[in-house]
Amino acid sequence: MICQFDFILSVSLYSKIIIMKVAIASDHAGVAYKAKLITFLKEKGFEIIDFGPQSEDSVDYPDFAHLVADSVTKGEGDLGVLFCGSGNGINMSANKHQEIRSALCWNKEIAELARLHNNANVLAMPARFISYEEAEQIAETFLNTEFEGGRHERRVKKIARC
Repeated sequence: MICQFDFILSVSLYSKIIIMKVAIASDHAGVAYKAKLITFLKEKGFEIIDFGPQSEDSVDYPDFAHLVADSVTKGEGDLGVLFCGSGNGINMSANKHQEIRSALCWNKEIAELARLHNNANVLAMPARFISYEEAEQIAETFLNTEFEGGRHERRVKKIARC
């Protein structure tokens, strides 16, 4: 006779552990925050896909936004994280992709609402206007919040234009 505990134990032995993959990039203004955040997220168990850059030499933010957006669109990265000086340029670039809903977030409450209500799949942050500690809190909130669905589903479906 199999007891309930045996069944739960056997199911848990075969359960697949899912590790979220985060595609991340920045421009030159966000390189330092990106590097620190990668270490933090790895310690939290996230798998990271780093699209660069690796130095503070001047770069064009759209090049890096498009790499992250492509990764999320193809399903290589589950969610994306971007940094640039104001957050605006890199956010605008990511949002040019049909299936991307990038949210510019400067605090954890905005990040939570972006996931809950807008099903945002990319987070953009302004490296020159928030502290690193705030960036860490914003990213952790964004990555750990699920889309609420319900009444918001109808609205999210109206975001993309064909």
